[in-house]
Amino acid sequence: MDAVAVTTAAVLVAAPASGQGKTTVAAALARLHARQGRTVRAFKCGPDFLDPHWLALATGAPVHSLDLWMTGEADCRRRLHEAAATADLVIVEGVMGLFDGDPSAADLAERFGLPVLAVIDAQAMAGTFGALAFGLQNFRPGLPWAGVLANRVGSDRHAGMLQDALREPDQWLGALQRGPGFALPERHLGLVDSGELGDAMQRLDAAADALAATPLGRRTIAQLPQVHFAAGPTAAAIKPLLAGRTIAIARDAAFSFIYPANLDTLRLLGARLVFFSPLAGDALPACDAVWLPGGYPELHAAALANRDDMRDALGAHAAAGKPVWAECGGMMALFDELVTKDGEVQPMWSLLPGRVTMQKRLAGLGPQQLAIAGDALRGHTFHYSTCDTPLAPAARTARPGVDAAVGAGAGEAFYVHGSVRASYFHAWFASNPEATAHLFDRHPIEVAHG
Repeated sequence: MDAVAVTTAAVLVAAPASGQGKTTVAAALARLHARQGRTVRAFKCGPDFLDPHWLALATGAPVHSLDLWMTGEADCRRRLHEAAATADLVIVEGVMGLFDGDPSAADLAERFGLPVLAVIDAQAMAGTFGALAFGLQNFRPGLPWAGVLANRVGSDRHAGMLQDALREPDQWLGALQRGPGFALPERHLGLVDSGELGDAMQRLDAAADALAATPLGRRTIAQLPQVHFAAGPTAAAIKPLLAGRTIAIARDAAFSFIYPANLDTLRLLGARLVFFSPLAGDALPACDAVWLPGGYPELHAAALANRDDMRDALGAHAAAGKPVWAECGGMMALFDELVTKDGEVQPMWSLLPGRVTMQKRLAGLGPQQLAIAGDALRGHTFHYSTCDTPLAPAARTARPGVDAAVGAGAGEAFYVHGSVRASYFHAWFASNPEATAHLFDRHPIEVAHG
């Protein structure tokens, strides 16, 4: 692609906190323009598997993460430039509250000149809406700004009160009223995956219809903020370290936490990818390595427990010295037992000794990095279960700012049991393709001891 800077319509959809409706508005805006024949590309700020599924449904295109630490500024710049070169509209959904996290959504907006479209859940406020909108806009001087949209509004009269509370009337982008017709359901790890709902597209269309009646929805592409995207540096060539290798990847409702960029990286490393669904009864494909991604094994524990054939096939695969990379939910399925939130004990696939137990509160959250063969592989952790195992960690992950090569103390355990490599750590493969290749080759893995 020509590395000339490009300009296109773009916004970053943010909020004062999580749960305000960022995904609903971002997906509705994407769907509104996509169904009018425009090319829309969406991104998610920070680590996330679930919101991108809704954005991908709305746009019909893969959704990548943008994170100034995990994916890196150069990667963010390249992806935004590539998207802007072909899209009529680029939408970036923020993470948590606008200024939460390090780096935050505001950092990303400022770095790339993305005007912030603030979504505020206004169901229990009136005049304070204006103060909150003013604070978001002015807390950081010079932050690019697009305007504010009120979500979960009770009536037209309520919307009028909110609009009147703004110091700058031209900042008003409209209101979405409360309505179950386009609410996106949630569970303990976030939004329910769009693929699990038979009416997912109808929900997006209902949200897009509602948005179409607002000042934001009535704006043409030319009336939306126009952003100048400079080209990023050329990405370093990736050596085909996995050429000739076939990697079998579990992919279904139990193992759905897969970054599209991770699949791209494996292909650039030369691997051939094949997919299988343990829930659908698929056999383990012929392969050189297996990747069991994260997901929701706890919601499908009984079905997974009945896959004795999968347990035997994975056991034979590992006994033959072929690598298995089990990531978070994938690791959970490999222990002897899984204890659900209700206390039900289900036998799992017994490639790792011990049991995992679901908790009512988060057990791990935040950016992490793992040192493999002297190189740091970046990623994150987010889980509600804990594991009890006699295995000693071969290494531990580290938080940003800690030297991953010297161990991490309180980071996530990285287990090595024969040819099985497992952790709650979710890796962003593109952050270090060479380190990624070590997860899937047959050589003993070299990690920093925790």
